Amino acid sequence: MAYQIDQSGIAAPEPSPISAGQPTVELGDGHQLDPNVILGYRTGRKIADHRLVIGANALIRSGSVIYGGSRIGAGLQTGHGVVIREENIIGDGFALWNNSTIDYGCRIGRNVKIHANAYIAQFTVIEDDVFMAPGVTVANDVHPGCQFSGACMRGPTVKRGAQIGVNVTLLPFITIGEHAVIGSGTVVTKDVPPYAVVCGNPGRVIKQAHELRCVTGLTDKPYHY
Repeated sequence: MAYQIDQSGIAAPEPSPISAGQPTVELGDGHQLDPNVILGYRTGRKIADHRLVIGANALIRSGSVIYGGSRIGAGLQTGHGVVIREENIIGDGFALWNNSTIDYGCRIGRNVKIHANAYIAQFTVIEDDVFMAPGVTVANDVHPGCQFSGACMRGPTVKRGAQIGVNVTLLPFITIGEHAVIGSGTVVTKDVPPYAVVCGNPGRVIKQAHELRCVTGLTDKPYHY
């Protein structure tokens, strides 16, 4: 069964044709669940294991739907109206804000923050300490509509500590290097070296992250690499 959180905040079974028979939900201690949360929603895809496992101290806000078949570490936080699909492996300290979706089959590391209105396509890899600003869109299909699309889909790989700006688009198969900074509105069409600053459409390297200067005067450099 899926689990619907009622107005008292108690997890209660919510029978439906799509979720009958399985899955189980394993929810760690110290969790806080808003009303109108659905945990363990059963996918229509054929997968080996429909269990949903979420670590301790989760904070899951109203309107969130988390499918069965994923493993999520401790300290999960969601905004309102998020979706996390099946067959995702997600580390501790993951934050996903309002109206964002993690599609199935992704690998996400520890302390990753993804802001509002983001879409992360299937088979994307995001390493530890990555930040994604509002409106980030990740693609995984190089030839939409091709008869072989399903067999060759793969999202980008975003390496440790990369910072992705507002309304950035990341195309399939590319790698964003460690601690790279992607400027707002950039369309990234090819690999980005570590520590590079990339802007434009198509994105191009304009400098290194350590060369950036703080425009507010609060610090000399925002990134000390």
